[in-house]
Amino acid sequence: MTRRALILVEGHRGNGPRYVQAAQRLGLHPITLSTDPAQYEYLAAEMLEAIRVDTDNLDALIRECSRIGATYDIAGITGFALLDESIYATVGKLCRHFDLPGPNPASIERCCDKFAQRQFLADAGVPIPAYRLAADARDVERAAAEIGLPVVLKPAVGSGSVGVRLCRNADELAEHTTYLLGGKHTWRSSPRILIEEFAQGPHYYVPIMGNELIGIEASDCPPPHFVFHRGIFPALLTHDEHKRIAKISLSCLRALGLGWGPTNIEFRWTKRGPVVIEVNPRLGAGAPTVQLAYGVDLVTEHIKLVIGEEWNLRRRHSHTVAWRSLLPDRDGILDWITGDSRAAAIPGVAEVKLYVKPKTSIVRKGDYRDCIGHIKAVSTSPARSEAILQRAVDSISWSITPFPTSGGEKQSAALQLPAPTQVAPGKR
Repeated sequence: MTRRALILVEGHRGNGPRYVQAAQRLGLHPITLSTDPAQYEYLAAEMLEAIRVDTDNLDALIRECSRIGATYDIAGITGFALLDESIYATVGKLCRHFDLPGPNPASIERCCDKFAQRQFLADAGVPIPAYRLAADARDVERAAAEIGLPVVLKPAVGSGSVGVRLCRNADELAEHTTYLLGGKHTWRSSPRILIEEFAQGPHYYVPIMGNELIGIEASDCPPPHFVFHRGIFPALLTHDEHKRIAKISLSCLRALGLGWGPTNIEFRWTKRGPVVIEVNPRLGAGAPTVQLAYGVDLVTEHIKLVIGEEWNLRRRHSHTVAWRSLLPDRDGILDWITGDSRAAAIPGVAEVKLYVKPKTSIVRKGDYRDCIGHIKAVSTSPARSEAILQRAVDSISWSITPFPTSGGEKQSAALQLPAPTQVAPGKR
């Protein structure tokens, strides 16, 4: 019998290993196609099959999949990449070429372009922040004046909070515009800047599979860079609040032509109610949180959808998960980091992961790359999960020696995480 293979286009530090393991549990042979397989450490660590191919070249991918198809029965194709969501559109095109289940590539592409996404949502009457598009500094200044400061500047194409910043005054606006257009930011398409009204209020994250809302997470991603700091799942919402967010979420799917496979939607609850910040047509980093809270493995269920098998989103239990990102407050050399074993041994701590090792150079960029680890705690109540999490956080400490100053002086200080703030719906 010909062995069944799951093709994974590119990889992912977080979800990549989960897809590989889930595929193997389902009896599939995972094969990763990547422009640079070496960038995904788990491939070499687990001796997984990986093939070097230009994943920006659809014809090259079709040829490679055809070659694989001569040896394996290709059961399905999916994929992901940290900073290039267009990979998922490419996956959709591959699925159509080989007559396999997959997302609509046109729908994915209109989501990847944040300006186009805004236009579709606005036309459907979905509540979104005021927005403009700019290609140069003069356009940015004009757009910010029309919307009114403060505004959020972000690349029209991108993810992971890369290049995103709240600009509270004219100086910050000019500074970040210069950063984006002055050669420091790496553009994956023609330089276009989205200028948005600053939607103020509690932040919510909504994972969806198909047309089914899985749950709602309350999270904290403060300005100016909006890097995720902490969260709790499910969020502490009233029935009416949950219903309003769910209704708008389904409106987003209809407006953008989504509804196949995973989607995650970000909201802010403002003075005018829930406002959509972004719709991302992919499985987000919250999949393990959903599994801890509800016993639903979204990675496995997504693969089942990809290979045309019946999937099941039924909840096995109902717990509360609280999580925290580990974020340094200075640049320099990481001298030591300790306490992860103690934290992991605390009852109720579900996961402790460190992404860095001693002697690592820490250079904060104001995006997802600043995170040096995370902790998750789970229990039957929000208060208990938060208490367990805080105990685990208090177990972790590290020391960073700042880089030498111009005078050659060095400073050293032990660093521990700041005290948490409760993540729950704000006063409406």
